[in-house]
Amino acid sequence: MKTSIFTYTSKGMPVPAYEFHNGGPEVLILGGVHGDEVEGVIAAQELLKHFMTAYPYKLNITLVPQFNLEGVIFKTRGNGNGVDLNRNLPTKDWSPEVKTPRYHPGPFAGSENENKGLIDYLEKKAPIFVLSLHSWHPILNVNGDCHKVAAILAKHTGYKIDDDIGYPTPGCLGTFSGLERHLPTLTYEIERGLSAEKIIEIHVPAILESLKALET
Repeated sequence: MKTSIFTYTSKGMPVPAYEFHNGGPEVLILGGVHGDEVEGVIAAQELLKHFMTAYPYKLNITLVPQFNLEGVIFKTRGNGNGVDLNRNLPTKDWSPEVKTPRYHPGPFAGSENENKGLIDYLEKKAPIFVLSLHSWHPILNVNGDCHKVAAILAKHTGYKIDDDIGYPTPGCLGTFSGLERHLPTLTYEIERGLSAEKIIEIHVPAILESLKALET
């Protein structure tokens, strides 16, 4: 395992990444894009524990458990600038409209430090799969060709697979990486309020199993 700085927060704090190299294609796993969605952070941290114990995959995985570090610290959806990082990416549909403060897209597309680092990573590494761990209503939101992984997750969790989250998400990662750059992206919406024990019991094993489908 190699520890690196994936990016920096809006206030300049380093955001750590954990890199596991064992040959094979590149995969990115993000937790904590929204700091108040602790379920995704729990899943990502538990994945880190499993990878540090045993790493059998023929994959190069970059794991960022707390991408929006300031949001995680302050338990807020947005970062230290109050910007929703999943509405701030420079997609074709990005909009400066602030519908509510909770979904603030930022002063301009790609304005936030966290996303600058993410964009740089995606451009340099071009991962074959991006997994973004969130929480909301149970759904596996797919953007791009990631149905093989989604099918395994659905089998283990009973979650439905859908390419439409159900409402507009301008400036989101699924559009930026999955649709506009053809880097298959799955937004995993864990049931909001699910206990840590259930996340560890159900969702972490599902993810561990699904990663095997990415090996070449």
